[in-house]
Amino acid sequence: MRWQLLQGMPEDEFRELLMIARRRRFARGEVVFHQDDPGDTVHLVDKGRFGVRGIGPLGDSVMLAVIAPGGMFGELALVDGEAARRSATVTALEQAETLSIHRIDFDKLRRDRPETSQVLILLLAEQVRRLSMLVTEAHYVSAEKRIRRRLVEVSSGYASGDEPDGPRLVPLTQDDLADLAGTSRATVNRVLRAEEELGSVKLGRGKTEVIDVEALGRRGR
Repeated sequence: MRWQLLQGMPEDEFRELLMIARRRRFARGEVVFHQDDPGDTVHLVDKGRFGVRGIGPLGDSVMLAVIAPGGMFGELALVDGEAARRSATVTALEQAETLSIHRIDFDKLRRDRPETSQVLILLLAEQVRRLSMLVTEAHYVSAEKRIRRRLVEVSSGYASGDEPDGPRLVPLTQDDLADLAGTSRATVNRVLRAEEELGSVKLGRGKTEVIDVEALGRRGR
């Protein structure tokens, strides 16, 4: 597997990066790390999916992201150094596997191969891009469109390799989708009910099946 942020890395550097990685396996519901834990590893997701949760303004747990195979989490551990603290709690949503890279091992690789520092630049650039997009959306995109966008985005991690444009079952609650879109559960329910009438989704208890991702995405633009 080639992780998206590592696509531009030369093959020999990529192989060396994988050589210092350690495979880790997680059961469904297992916590990888808690918010404010010391951060010393980055995880490349190889199998399964992980939920990223933070603490909301009222002290409640809110869903911030879902990381699927090809994604990564904990990357700030490579940037912040020894002072790094986890900014969120990450939990396996199902049986899952990652390749974890410890900061000490990565720093040694950087000393041996200074060009691998480009990875840090890519990580920081992606963080800035993502945050800029979310800020822009919060100010200029309606909650209804944000819901559709987040559902399309999350559903991509549940697409079948045999039928990438086929139905996608997303096992997240409407509360989770509300957290991801930065809106209320009532608004999510209203939008999903409307989409169900249009035939683009099918609602279930604690899950949403995306049937027509193209139509859903079009209405999110």
